[in-house]
Amino acid sequence: MVLEENDDSVFEPQITEHVETQYGDVHCILTGTPKANQPVILTFHDVGLNHKSCFETLFNHEDMHEIVRHLPVCHVEAPGQHEEAKTLPTAYTYPTMDQLSEVLPSVLNHFEVNSIIGVGVGAGAYILARFALNHPDLVDGLVLININPNAESLMDTVANKITDWTLTLPDRVITHLFGKDEIQANHDLVSTYRHYITTTMNQSNVSQFLRSYNNRNALEIERPVPGGNVNVKTLLCSSLLVVGDSSPAVEAVVDCNSKLNPTKTTLLKMADCGGLPQVVQPAKVIEALKYFIQGMGYLSSASMTRLRSRTTSSCSNMSVDGSRGRAHTNERRRTHSHGTEERRGCAHTDVSMESISTVSQNVPNMAELAC
Repeated sequence: MVLEENDDSVFEPQITEHVETQYGDVHCILTGTPKANQPVILTFHDVGLNHKSCFETLFNHEDMHEIVRHLPVCHVEAPGQHEEAKTLPTAYTYPTMDQLSEVLPSVLNHFEVNSIIGVGVGAGAYILARFALNHPDLVDGLVLININPNAESLMDTVANKITDWTLTLPDRVITHLFGKDEIQANHDLVSTYRHYITTTMNQSNVSQFLRSYNNRNALEIERPVPGGNVNVKTLLCSSLLVVGDSSPAVEAVVDCNSKLNPTKTTLLKMADCGGLPQVVQPAKVIEALKYFIQGMGYLSSASMTRLRSRTTSSCSNMSVDGSRGRAHTNERRRTHSHGTEERRGCAHTDVSMESISTVSQNVPNMAELAC
């Protein structure tokens, strides 16, 4: 795998700006023109990565062209994480994960964006989830790859301190991004990212971002139960959770799924895939993304081709009634700020083998997914 420039790339920015926020400047890349009646796809990268190394493979894939022709895209990079960034000033206090989520309202205001479909990986997924909890009116949907909703345990903290003494920063980032099996089996991919982190990223700035992520608070979310506490906090938007079956984040993602509303959440566990599913299996991620966005009432004219690789994985359990290999779409209506109604939907997933007892009788669309 080689990360390189592409003159014909749909990833070529229309606008590249440093947006000033209360927690420092953030590097943003906007493609397309935001419209009042549709969301913008907003991405946020993981530790040790930026918009290019985290998302270029996904957004340059030919299957993604259909989506970006319909929806603008805004890539947001955490302070000091863009390529060849200068070392942040000594007096600068790096934002916490919670504070990083609060830079996003400034970004949306800057580009006059009314709502987003968030796509985040690792630390970026956490930041977008926190943003959605605090600003639910600004988020139409979330695609969360490798999300860990929990704070680090004491054992993790001790282990990280020991690791700090034994590993270089690039190797610490690699162990965050990839599982042990993937590091041993996929030498080319891992070497590419180690080289990229070493040669293009500011090591001091990356270290501060990693420290901020390791010091994160838990997302205090809880699955709502019929007849239970009406004040429980959870994501209100449609959410697609994605993880590779050999990713170090598998347990955390499954745990996150157990804390979200099953009628609005889909868990996609991908076979033959590790810590970066959007890089290793972009076509499968894009296909799931198409169904997800169409289920919210957008991309009605997009080509909905079947997944190209039909392998066996846990995501074949996608269902609301226990039958394997089916994701049902339950449409609802939502009034947008401009006064018109858009047809929306929620895909339901039962990867954890829990049965969803109540399903709307109006299920006009049925999509078959296998990963």
